Amino acid sequence: MKAIIPVAGAGVRLRPHTYTQPKPLILVAGKPIISFIIDQLVEAGVEEFVFVLGYLGEKIRDYLNSDYKDLNKEYVYQEERRGLGDAILHAQEKISSQEEVVILLGDTIVDLDVRTFLSQSSSCIAIQRVEDPRQFGVVERNKNNDIIRVVEKPSIPKSNLAIVGLYKFNKFGSLIDALRQVDKKLNPETDELHLTYGIMQMIENGEQIKTYEVSHWYDCGKKEILLETNKVLLSKNVSDVGTQFIYDHSIIIPPVVFGKSCKFENCIIGPNVTLGDNVTISNSLLKDSILGNYVEIEGAVLSKSIIGNDAVIRGLSQSLNIGDNNEIDFTQPG
Repeated sequence: MKAIIPVAGAGVRLRPHTYTQPKPLILVAGKPIISFIIDQLVEAGVEEFVFVLGYLGEKIRDYLNSDYKDLNKEYVYQEERRGLGDAILHAQEKISSQEEVVILLGDTIVDLDVRTFLSQSSSCIAIQRVEDPRQFGVVERNKNNDIIRVVEKPSIPKSNLAIVGLYKFNKFGSLIDALRQVDKKLNPETDELHLTYGIMQMIENGEQIKTYEVSHWYDCGKKEILLETNKVLLSKNVSDVGTQFIYDHSIIIPPVVFGKSCKFENCIIGPNVTLGDNVTISNSLLKDSILGNYVEIEGAVLSKSIIGNDAVIRGLSQSLNIGDNNEIDFTQPG
């Protein structure tokens, strides 16, 4: 089975971070989002990967070539962002029409047994019940768990079963044929080719597709969700949660994940903090936050903040959302 990982999106909901950093490379619970996705699929037995690159794609490619040297991977480029369905069409040259494929979005972390999901006999789509389904692709199903209708961001939803960004198709060619059928009806200059359009066409073509319910799914597209995801994943992966300890004249309150070569002086850090590499923090309090690489913080109190790479912050008590290469100095009078 091959995996398709679409990572071509611009991540507009996470700006300013995604002006300079692709969303799949943003840190959460100690490693980039895309690492959770790859590791989860590899553990489930997936051996071949196709990455659909686009916005800032060279950064993702460089990361994968550096940190996943031995991964059996190929790249394709989606130059124009015409939707997820269009991204999948770009992957067709790397996958035969008879192959099984799993598609997992490059900014989505799903809490489930992926091996069990992939072992389903039919094509299937992972879903979760949500309070407001209007911002998602939504499925309607019959009593046999067969999907009978798929709607992209319905204004009046008839179901609360939202698609979480994980799909398995038994024959890749059936999906490609359906996407081509739909694409012929769209205006290439104005219309996006959503994957949900292709799935609905497959159903109309007589294909059977079932649902697979998951209990937890993290769409890491907003600051608040990213911070909550960081908190949840840290609590699962850190063994000494709740144990306070001293580190270089500072108090660390787990769960906290440190990158390489971090330095602290007179700080209280945690809980629920992820730090990138070469972070320097002095005379500060920090909790419920994510810091990128080469961040410097001095004399600050920060909570529920996301700080991009190479940012410098001095003299502040606030909740921040700061992108890469910024310097914020609150110690000087205006």
